[in-house]
Amino acid sequence: MSTTSKPSIVFCHGLWADGSCFSKVIPTLQADGHQVIAVQYGLNSYTDDVATVKRTLGRVNSPAILVGHSYGGATITGAGTDERVAGLVYIAAVVPDVHETVQSELNKYPTEIFSQIEVAGGRVWIKPDGVKYFAGDLSEQEQKLVWATHYPPAADLLEQQDLDEVAWKTKPSWYILARKDQTVHPDLQRFLTKRINATTIETDSSHVTMLSQPDLVIDVIRKAAAAVQKG
Repeated sequence: MSTTSKPSIVFCHGLWADGSCFSKVIPTLQADGHQVIAVQYGLNSYTDDVATVKRTLGRVNSPAILVGHSYGGATITGAGTDERVAGLVYIAAVVPDVHETVQSELNKYPTEIFSQIEVAGGRVWIKPDGVKYFAGDLSEQEQKLVWATHYPPAADLLEQQDLDEVAWKTKPSWYILARKDQTVHPDLQRFLTKRINATTIETDSSHVTMLSQPDLVIDVIRKAAAAVQKG
């Protein structure tokens, strides 16, 4: 099978992260023969972040699968309506509907992480003690690395919305549900998986499944890619 016949994989990160949060899964998918790229958006504006996803789709072959973690679920929901996108993979993600915001979803099921943040300079930062609610199943050394590299979003980012249509109503979706998530509540994830009718894989992981259980994430993306290839 030629590499061009395999769907491309485009990763979309969440808050307090950048594209390198997928570094444990990218090399294996590249070795499988996929074109892979991680979107690097600024977490300044939801509209800008969605536009950046669409620009990045232009750097790889179509069709593509969008993979969104956390807030990245909202960006792939907006950008996934693009005709170049064939499928959606959500990782412990928030999946809004038209006229919803990420914050309005999170507010339904509050979690501990939001007592561990600080707004400074118009950005939202995690306090050092808050990392355990974000990445509690990583080693202490890895948790320190997550904190040292965490990228703060604009303070109002989660209140923004710009959705006239949502991709999950027309594109097949897969969802990795993190049962020990203390950032996006597992009960919110359950509600979302049912609403979007996703193929759902549950696992006992923290919010950052792609760092704590990369093999599972690779397996789900492989299954999504195989399904998309069959059409």
